[in-house]
Amino acid sequence: MATKILTTAFLKELQMETASTRKCLERIPLAELSKFKPHETSMEMGYLTLLVADIPMWIAMMITDSEIDMGTYPHAKIETSEQLMQSFEANIKKAEAALQNADDDMLEENFSLKANGKVMYTSPKKIDIGTTINHWVHHRGQLTVYMRMNGIKIPSIYGPSADDKSF
Repeated sequence: MATKILTTAFLKELQMETASTRKCLERIPLAELSKFKPHETSMEMGYLTLLVADIPMWIAMMITDSEIDMGTYPHAKIETSEQLMQSFEANIKKAEAALQNADDDMLEENFSLKANGKVMYTSPKKIDIGTTINHWVHHRGQLTVYMRMNGIKIPSIYGPSADDKSF
């Protein structure tokens, strides 16, 4: 019988980080802040916000497709906060379903990251899923800095924030 120790652990971590990410994304007035960029080498806030909403889809694609081609990746066309949240929720559902339908043997298989068909690297899915969750949390952290710089209240994430003392 196939085990689901890793898939269950990744699913629980995804679900734990989803609540905090949702609280951040819900506060972003996307239309007004899409062009904010704190430094010339930084991402625009709109792009960073979309990235945070999109990364869970990468987990689903890793499991089901075994590859992501960043040159042909289908970026969602999002213009409103409502569309952002709908896209985020759909991406979370796809990531959860992929993890629920996978077993640990599937995570031993390789995943390849490509750029316009060229393989950039290949590694076991079990490595890249964990790295992707960390990457997601990292970009959410960046987003909270952008939020602070724009006067958007930071929700509690791992404990109370200076803006949300609901504990």
